[in-house]
Amino acid sequence: MMYSSRRKPVLYFKEDRRFWSGKCTVYKLFGLCVVLVLVSLLWLQLSCTGDMGRVVVDDRRLQHQPCPLDRQASAADDPSWGPHKLALLIPFRERFEELLVFVPFMHTFLNNKKILHKIFVINQMDHYRFNRASLINVGYTESGNDTDYIAMHDVDLLPLNEALDYGFPEEGPFHVASPELHPLYHYKTYVGGILLLTKQHYHMCNGMSNRFWGWGREDDEFYRRLRTAGLQLFRPSGIKTGYKTFRHIHDPAWRKRDQKRVAAQKQEQFKVDPEGGLTNLQYKVESRQELTISGAPVTVLNIKLGCDTDKTPWCLLN
Repeated sequence: MMYSSRRKPVLYFKEDRRFWSGKCTVYKLFGLCVVLVLVSLLWLQLSCTGDMGRVVVDDRRLQHQPCPLDRQASAADDPSWGPHKLALLIPFRERFEELLVFVPFMHTFLNNKKILHKIFVINQMDHYRFNRASLINVGYTESGNDTDYIAMHDVDLLPLNEALDYGFPEEGPFHVASPELHPLYHYKTYVGGILLLTKQHYHMCNGMSNRFWGWGREDDEFYRRLRTAGLQLFRPSGIKTGYKTFRHIHDPAWRKRDQKRVAAQKQEQFKVDPEGGLTNLQYKVESRQELTISGAPVTVLNIKLGCDTDKTPWCLLN
């Protein structure tokens, strides 16, 4: 019996040879092909059923984190999201590694807080020095009528505390990245990093001054504009995370800031610009692109700014 058992494969091959022999080989091949096709279809059906089962499981696991695009689309019919829509303005130049982190992070963060929003990257393409204030002015101007408030938001600052408020700042400008919470800047008049304003309030200030080429000081001048416009500044309360409230992802060794002061810029940077702002903004939109970064929609405005070199010769580096 043991030998018989061991010889079964040999007998199998003998039978297999008989199967291929004879006059009906063509019909047998056809029958074999039919069987193979049926088996393949059955395998495909089972595979698809398995994939659907995995999708259902994934949906159950992610039911608290829906697809960002679907969530934005359905929010219009959900009154819990509120009637207001935020234009998140990111003044930008060449910091792509930070942008790839920022856009999907903020899209998810705002969705979780049920904040209707649209993200704008205002990309400076000209050969002048970086002008954050002018880019924010451009973002405000180009953000469209479907948004009613803005966030002036640095691309390297990520909010980590979900208690931070990004809602409509009806009472007055709301400084999210307050001096008590910002990881780097702690002076009382600081309004940089992340600042929310209604479009009406931003217009009351005539936007930001266009005189600040290079890094820094435009926020300090804007603080004076807020006071001149009679607007009360609000800041977060009850946040217990201190300087760990935000993650600062800028690497100063890799991305050095342009802190040079050219010609009369050193004296002019401390002066108030009473006339400049939205009213004398010079720019051209080279192109407008609708993109997605890791599923997060973003509008990229490629901008060339204008500069009056007689009034602000420091827009160029000699």
